[in-house]
Amino acid sequence: MENKYPQKPGLDFILKQAFFYWNKTLIFQLMFSVLYFAIFFTSMFFFAEKFGVLDQQQELLEAYKNGMDAYLAKAAELGQTDNSRYFSYALLGTLVFLYPLNLGFFQIFRKIDLKEKIEIGDLLAGYNGTNFFRYISYGLFWFLIYAMIFNTLILPVIWVCITIFVAPMMFFMNRTIFESISLNLKALKMYFLEIFVCVMVAVIFKYIGFTLFFIGGLFTFPFWNAMIYSLYKTIFSEKE
Repeated sequence: MENKYPQKPGLDFILKQAFFYWNKTLIFQLMFSVLYFAIFFTSMFFFAEKFGVLDQQQELLEAYKNGMDAYLAKAAELGQTDNSRYFSYALLGTLVFLYPLNLGFFQIFRKIDLKEKIEIGDLLAGYNGTNFFRYISYGLFWFLIYAMIFNTLILPVIWVCITIFVAPMMFFMNRTIFESISLNLKALKMYFLEIFVCVMVAVIFKYIGFTLFFIGGLFTFPFWNAMIYSLYKTIFSEKE
């Protein structure tokens, strides 16, 4: 496979295309969100109980009664405990396990392009065979870097931008992680404005459903994948 960069796409075309894919797959957006949050919250409450995090929350509430300084001091103290670290590792593991769920949308969107029948099983394409190990590995790599730079203002946005095409390139072009990042950087240099604006729109729309009408967030939460596919399809072409 090889990639090429066609004439610069218009933002309006990329955005309309992303919303087209999202609108065509609303039932799958809902299924994705229900499955994602069911696994995430089940895991969170299980490990919170297992590692005594719920008891720690009670300690934080008691400390808050004595003022913000006491609350922050207690939070810092509890954050250094083994149980807190184990709980953080467990949540990280859950996020990594859930990451391949996103890949299913790339297969679904490609089937829409090819006018092929979409099946429920397509949503789990990221877990099929060796895909599971490839995307679990990439998910772990991605989240570890993101966790290290999370407290900075701009680095998380940069990290998202320089890895936005990695998953689809691994999925469609069979590229390695670092080959994909290299191609992603080249695309970012040429289409920085388009990619940056689309990232911002995707992030806002991804969570706006929860702020305006909570249940709507179940439909908007996976929108990010439609935006990535729209950008990828417009900027890259696959050719034997």
